[in-house]
Amino acid sequence: MMSEKNCFHCGLPVPDGTHLPIIYEQREEPACCAGCQAVAQGIIDAGLGNYYKQRTAEAEQAGLPPPEILAQLKLYDLPDVQREFVETLSENEREASLMLGGVTCAACVWLIEQQLLRQSGILSAELNYSTLKARIKWDDSRVKLSDILLKIRQTGYSASPYDAHKADESARKERKKAIVRLAVAGMCMMQTMMFALPTYLYDDIEPQFLTILHWGAFLMVLPVIFFAAVPFYRGCLRDLKNRRPGMDTPIALSIWLAFGAGLYALLRNAGQGMYFEGLAMLVFLLSLGRFMEQSARRKAGDAAERLVKLVPAFCRKLPNYPDDETAEEAAVVQLQRGDVLLVRAGEVIPADGCILSGESEADEAMLTGENLPVPKQPGDKVTAGTLNTAGPIIIRADGVGGDTRLAHIVKLLDKALSQKPRLAVLADQYASRFVFGMIAFSLPVFIGWWWYSDIHQALWITVSLLVITCPCALSLATPTALAASMGKLAAQGVLVAGPQALETLAVATDAVFDKTGTLTEGRLKVKQTICLGSLTEQEAAQIAQTLEAQSEHPIARAIAALPFSDGLHIEAGQRLNRVGHGVSAMLTINGQTDLWLLGKPEYVAETAGNLPDTVTEAKHAGTLITLGNRHGFEAVFLLEDQTKSGIPQMVAELKQQGLTVHLLSGDRQTAVQSLAQNLRLDAFRAEAVPEDKLAYVETLQRQGKKVLMVGDGINDAPVLAAADVSVAVAGGADVARAGADIVLLNDDMAVIPQAVNQAKRTAAIIRQNLIWAAAYNLIAVPLAAAGFVTPWLAALGMSGSSLLVLANALRLRKHGKPV
Repeated sequence: MMSEKNCFHCGLPVPDGTHLPIIYEQREEPACCAGCQAVAQGIIDAGLGNYYKQRTAEAEQAGLPPPEILAQLKLYDLPDVQREFVETLSENEREASLMLGGVTCAACVWLIEQQLLRQSGILSAELNYSTLKARIKWDDSRVKLSDILLKIRQTGYSASPYDAHKADESARKERKKAIVRLAVAGMCMMQTMMFALPTYLYDDIEPQFLTILHWGAFLMVLPVIFFAAVPFYRGCLRDLKNRRPGMDTPIALSIWLAFGAGLYALLRNAGQGMYFEGLAMLVFLLSLGRFMEQSARRKAGDAAERLVKLVPAFCRKLPNYPDDETAEEAAVVQLQRGDVLLVRAGEVIPADGCILSGESEADEAMLTGENLPVPKQPGDKVTAGTLNTAGPIIIRADGVGGDTRLAHIVKLLDKALSQKPRLAVLADQYASRFVFGMIAFSLPVFIGWWWYSDIHQALWITVSLLVITCPCALSLATPTALAASMGKLAAQGVLVAGPQALETLAVATDAVFDKTGTLTEGRLKVKQTICLGSLTEQEAAQIAQTLEAQSEHPIARAIAALPFSDGLHIEAGQRLNRVGHGVSAMLTINGQTDLWLLGKPEYVAETAGNLPDTVTEAKHAGTLITLGNRHGFEAVFLLEDQTKSGIPQMVAELKQQGLTVHLLSGDRQTAVQSLAQNLRLDAFRAEAVPEDKLAYVETLQRQGKKVLMVGDGINDAPVLAAADVSVAVAGGADVARAGADIVLLNDDMAVIPQAVNQAKRTAAIIRQNLIWAAAYNLIAVPLAAAGFVTPWLAALGMSGSSLLVLANALRLRKHGKPV
């Protein structure tokens, strides 16, 4: 529910409950967000308040001030203004998230990137064509943010700090404008066809009536030329200004050539051959194709947008907790670490944090792909963007704004979508050269047909040639497929963070897995209890749990999980823990006192005597812990690290996909060998230190293998970085996730074969798109040059080619058969 107030700075509606005043001429004006408030107040405080009196239209998207007022652009260099959208990476290195305006095709993205990278001090410029977001990294000691924003505007586009709500609002406005232009083009096309139809049906129309028909078609085509086709002119002017032909250059050139020739013929009263109806149809089909293309493009790359919108704009803050649990509404962007928040059932958690009070369940499907709600109780961690489903909880905010796990995921996804693999870079370079080449080629085609036939025939053939060969499909072939595929994987809890990850994953030959925490749970479990004396299994468990009562060691937790009965009355004293060996204590059991020990067989043998044959044989079965006293060994607990559910099926699927599966672990030989045999792995290596793991992978690479490495720990970071493509599992160390190309957001390892299959499908569809785009141009150029293609058919072919590529890419959003 929005109020009727509009933001004083950007003009967008102010959400209910928002109080962010802008002090202007001794009165309060409303702001819709903290960003607008900071920018507007900065403009006013700088003595530039007259800007709000002189502007003729509301600014868009918390918009940047007009470029001619350079002082206003300088406000974006203020730290307070940059706080919400600029990240400080080092002393002088900064990175900003911006949203772009005026982008109409893939060539626009390429042009902005090239212009920015020529600017001194800009370290990288990564633009996401699917979401129109840009991540720009620069050296603040050499160039300022205001200079970067001005450079984008001078190139012919707009840029402003990224805000999900305003980006969505801007997209809706652009969509409405596109629909209006499309409607005008469609209606005028039908009207011009009505005036042109008699000239096609009858050859003996009297001159005065023929003149009326031609002038009527001319009047109907004017809104098309001067309104509906304006986006193509803007794109062409940008291309000419930057001296780089783009997708709009041949289209705008064709429109004006055709209109100029038709107007010339009309003024000369040349009779037949005005073709205003063909021109209207040309613009309508081009506009329809672009509208459908942009809709499909946003659909392909909406994964990051959906994640950004998960976090609510407002939350309930408890400023006096625990003394007072009275809640007050607060803006999420203004939260600080340590704030205490109330999250009711059905509300989205606004920040990463820890539950202080209350029990509930959290729906984490949007982040992890996990369908079942996760139980939450005091002490548990919660993540921003997840849904609290069951009951109210009180949380302490530990991560807010850009420090949340969700923000990190969005950043990685944006980075992956904006970085271009090798094929996309080559396609963009070819497309730019192709446009220039076709413009040059159109001149001899025009002259040839003028000499062979007449100027009217030459004109329309040239127009058809310029339109039908626009290489939109070629530029869309790779980025749309990658965006659709990454969005699909993100919904399954697989975050692709590297630019070449999918391309490399599709050709991987060997999959190398770490053991603990990757294939196994990393939590020991007692598989078997062997009693050697008079104790029962339950009594042995009770004594062992008494000895481990004060320990948090993984073995102690495994012992604590054993079932037992309270049949023994035990009192403990003189407890002694020998680190790495075991624990001992004087236990009084049913009135009898003795020294009991629990630990490694060698440690217990120091008191209990020689190892029984049963213990010696069990040592080969895995990890074991023994229980004994001065009278001898009483019990053996055989432990194992539990294999994660679904791992056997995952390994089998990877093998079916043609990958060789390796196990690489620092664990003991017996444990690693047992797991490798149970899972039927192709090869394994045990007791491997980080240097050994790195050497193992490098050996495979020297043999020509493409290595997929999956790990979770700090000791896996070097080998993850060295592998051709790396996967960090959920819950792994931060350094491992930071160095990985792919990050799993949940514990379901079954998604790895799915990711491999998706990567192969992506590679196949990219190849199909590129082959189609190349084949289309190879066929279209000679047909158009030979005069077999009319302008409306050329527009239909060009738009259809782009839409076919997009439709093919969107198949990646659905489940597909293994490739």
